[in-house]
Amino acid sequence: MVHLTSLEERLEILGRDGMEDREGRAFRPASGAKGALTGIVPVQGPGGRVLPLMRVMVSNACSFSCGYCPLRAGRTVRRAALTPEEVGEAFMALHRRGLASGLFLTSGIPGSPVRMMDRMLVAAEWLRRRHGYRGYLHLKLLPGAEPAQVEEAGRLASRLSVNLEAPDDRYLARLAPEKRLREDLLPLLRLSGALSRTARAEGRPETAVPAGVTTQFVVGASGESDREVLSLVADLEREHLLHHAHFSHFVPVADTPLEGLPEAPAARERRLYQAEYLLRRYGFGLADLPFDAAGNLPLALDPKGAWAAAHPEAFPVDLLRAPRETLLRVPGVGPRAAARLLVARRQGPPRGERDLARLGVRAAAAAPYVTLGGRRLAAAARPRQLPLLSPTLHPPGPPRRTDTPPCAFR
Repeated sequence: MVHLTSLEERLEILGRDGMEDREGRAFRPASGAKGALTGIVPVQGPGGRVLPLMRVMVSNACSFSCGYCPLRAGRTVRRAALTPEEVGEAFMALHRRGLASGLFLTSGIPGSPVRMMDRMLVAAEWLRRRHGYRGYLHLKLLPGAEPAQVEEAGRLASRLSVNLEAPDDRYLARLAPEKRLREDLLPLLRLSGALSRTARAEGRPETAVPAGVTTQFVVGASGESDREVLSLVADLEREHLLHHAHFSHFVPVADTPLEGLPEAPAARERRLYQAEYLLRRYGFGLADLPFDAAGNLPLALDPKGAWAAAHPEAFPVDLLRAPRETLLRVPGVGPRAAARLLVARRQGPPRGERDLARLGVRAAAAAPYVTLGGRRLAAAARPRQLPLLSPTLHPPGPPRRTDTPPCAFR
């Protein structure tokens, strides 16, 4: 174990370990100094605006032995920690320069999770009270945090998250033997989600977790199916306890118990995101999703396209007459495009593919499934499900390994 004393060096390590940079390159303005911006990542804010978010750990030391994690106990890795004051000062220095618009704070768990959660809360309190910071603050709730800490986090944070990591305890035991889904992680998520739900119901959403609660799953290392993952997500979202879920396909990490497992298909992660969005924004139910006999989504075709290909009786849809819920079943039509179509039909209906494109419809994808006042746009063939490799097969060659935590700090 190598202990670091320089603040700049510790920020470098903890910023790198606190982010999973697969959604885009680290944000770096043209005039930004190298090294000072480790851990700054671009995220999409309201209206599509891209904002720089600082992701950092209070400590990357950990007493847990999660089988997939490069920061697990006993693994040789450079360890570092920040005081709550250092977290606050480092973030505010970047925030004042316009280099960070929000903060995502997480931590490993060296020893007592209650003690480490207290340190994270002190950092959040430091920002809110001492610096008067009113912007976006995301706190990761640590396994073992106490109810009073969850309530305090709800008062301080814009968003909270609890990484469930697996849909059932039998899968979680293979990934993280010290963690318990039903006894620990789900109660944390339910309590934090209830704080946000109650505040919204009482008309005071800004007083408790205004941006809601999120979670994340590691997929492809423990034998879980997509149906099992999405079933839990759908239940939590239906109860208004979960804002949305993240998914990370498993990538083996050297010198961990799971290093010998193959990498899970990256396409599986993408399909889970697409399916979760259909459940949350498109009015799809779990029974509508095109699971195979093993409970998994097709990899070669997106779930909405697969549903459409399997239900020819539902098409064609007349874009000038169909209700919103029917429009949302059409490939190439999303919630925003559906809303614009409904408005345009009253003001001046679209006449062709150019008009549809201006409304946000992906006309090429929609064409085989729609008409405009009974007139077909195109005679393109419907998408066909391609034969898939067995989910247990992977391309030949050495396995790819990473030092990025796969349940990473989203």
